[in-house]
Amino acid sequence: MKLSDFDFDLPEALIATRPVRPRPASRMLVAGRDQMVDAHVHDLCKWLRPGDRLVLNNTKVIPGRLFGTRTRSGQAEGEGVAKLEVTLLSPVPDGSWRAMVKPLRKLREGEVVEFAAGLSAEMLGKEDGQALLRFNMTGDAFDAALQVAGQMPLPPYIAAKRAADAQDAEDYQTVFAKHTGAVAAPTASLHFDQDLLDRVTEMGVGLTQVTLHVGAGTFLPVKVDDVRDHKMHAEWGEVGAQAVDEINATKAAGGRIIPVGTTALRLIESAATAPGQIAPWVGETDIFIKPGYRFQLADALMTNFHLPKSTLMMLVSALMGVERMREIYAHAIENQYRFFSYGDSSLLLPHHSSTTK
Repeated sequence: MKLSDFDFDLPEALIATRPVRPRPASRMLVAGRDQMVDAHVHDLCKWLRPGDRLVLNNTKVIPGRLFGTRTRSGQAEGEGVAKLEVTLLSPVPDGSWRAMVKPLRKLREGEVVEFAAGLSAEMLGKEDGQALLRFNMTGDAFDAALQVAGQMPLPPYIAAKRAADAQDAEDYQTVFAKHTGAVAAPTASLHFDQDLLDRVTEMGVGLTQVTLHVGAGTFLPVKVDDVRDHKMHAEWGEVGAQAVDEINATKAAGGRIIPVGTTALRLIESAATAPGQIAPWVGETDIFIKPGYRFQLADALMTNFHLPKSTLMMLVSALMGVERMREIYAHAIENQYRFFSYGDSSLLLPHHSSTTK
């Protein structure tokens, strides 16, 4: 498989920089094996059945983009105040953080960067183009200071067009976000509000929550021509005992498991022990789902429209087939669906020859 197999031309105008409001008003392309239906997210219940189960990623995005200055003691004589942009990537078990720093070359080991709200961080070292930082706060104090000092880490294709603002603090967070740790949102879940969740459960569809802390690596480009040589970034996740019981019971009863988003799908597939079975799981996953992968648990997928030549484009192609995904994306572009994190959604039903309701 070549990287070019997953490329397509996307008009710049179709890249969404703000979400549709209310959330379920986003469009949704429902695609089976040989039919497509143009719908909206608020129509979701039409394609669900009692006994199905949606799997939701309840990770919470941190306002992990910070702007600070190096302390004067860390600057050479004659230097002005050095301003730095810091984007948190992932926590380290010892309490420090991996981070991207711009410009990294100006920050030396032992220097301290000061942010707003009394927050500061010492630079412990550099590795693979990233900085290792230790903050002066932990726990609730760190979270509170980050809320004041930080901005939502919008995807690069949005950040290149505008800065994050107060509205993004709401828009770039799911309504069921619970466990802090992500630096990117599980964007398919951004289409849900409480009313839609209530309607789903009222019709007899189960909701299961799992946690995968989405990392900035989700936006990293694939740099190899042969996609089999690509190394995935690792992300921390957990599938608890309750989620396991719910998913196993749904499978045993003949219901469908429908992850909402590629992050939820990757996590439950990482935790699968056999076709149709899952066990409690916690740790880092770097699972790479590409064409040829045999799905253990996912029967369908609700997901946004992804970047060309991305690992997420490879994942949906594994579910639906490369040629079918080309047809689906061609339809989406022709009908002016909105793409990427703040864009519209798709409901992919690989086992259905008809999507008509």
